[in-house]
Amino acid sequence: MPNSTEYTALGLMSGTSLDGLDLAGCRFTHAVGQWSYDLLAAESIDYDQEWENNLRGAVHRSAVDLAVLDIEYGRWLGQQVSHFLRKHHLQIDLVASHGHTIHHRPERGLTVQIGHGRALADTCRQTVVSDFRSRDVLHGGQGAPLAPIGDQELFGAYDFCLNLGGFSNISFVRGGERYAYDIGVANMLLNDLARQAGHPYDDGGEMARSGQMIPELWRALNDLPYYRKPFPKSTGYEWYTEEIQPLIHANNAPIPDKLHTATQHIAHILARDIMALNTNQSTQILITGGGACNNYLINALRQKLHPNIRIHTPDLQTITYKEAIIFAFMGVLRLRGETNCLPTVTGARKAVSGGELFAG
Repeated sequence: MPNSTEYTALGLMSGTSLDGLDLAGCRFTHAVGQWSYDLLAAESIDYDQEWENNLRGAVHRSAVDLAVLDIEYGRWLGQQVSHFLRKHHLQIDLVASHGHTIHHRPERGLTVQIGHGRALADTCRQTVVSDFRSRDVLHGGQGAPLAPIGDQELFGAYDFCLNLGGFSNISFVRGGERYAYDIGVANMLLNDLARQAGHPYDDGGEMARSGQMIPELWRALNDLPYYRKPFPKSTGYEWYTEEIQPLIHANNAPIPDKLHTATQHIAHILARDIMALNTNQSTQILITGGGACNNYLINALRQKLHPNIRIHTPDLQTITYKEAIIFAFMGVLRLRGETNCLPTVTGARKAVSGGELFAG
């Protein structure tokens, strides 16, 4: 294609729900002012029990222990990259790694994603872009959500892009500008409850479907102060442990009832925000992330939305790997020195090209 530029990048994404590491190898083409992509290969790697415990408990580690884990996790990521590239016979221009979020307190100027970029690059011998959030936070932004630059450039045909990962986040265009924010909790809560019943997650939402509403828990969850804050806003594991877990632990109802109540709460908060943001009843919503596979949650959301608001759940690869695809794209933008963090989304004082570069 004349006047086109191509990049091949590998995106790495580890979400707060701890359901594993997603890897997406993509080819990005820039032609006639437009970006497009092809997903060349993708897979998810489950964390073994040791890594799950390490990442889950990292928020409580000392500074020194966390620094050591940062390097160890970076090396582990590098090993996964090397194996993936050999397995799929890929040659790439760069690796773009989100890392795994341990601390996210933008109001204090702090966000920490482990997965040491230098250790990763030296292990896989590839150019690496990592630490995408810190520069935005240093300029007064939330450092989140970051996916909206990809929503804008790669998935712009939809009015809303809704991601249901450990937390839910949404992006949309208003007045010609892209906005986004974290709506609230999602799979982190549902997966925690499912694990208490001996399952890694609530498959299709079937346990939730079998449960009953717990009115006092429903009211308490809906009344959390975070939900009343204006955007731009973002949240993280600290909010979950400090404000949501105590409500769940204080209730002695059966797990299916807690899952039912939690799922209905998530659908309620999502629908409330979408309806408040929506100025055109004929609206298209793209839903991705693990929650898009929770049939009970998606049906509950449908029932709460205006019937002219159309929900689209794409193919399973897009559902699963959209965030990893977007981080690969963000790495390409960083390599080009172009904006990949939108100040209308994060609230930062200026647009930045986030991420630290490490030569392989």
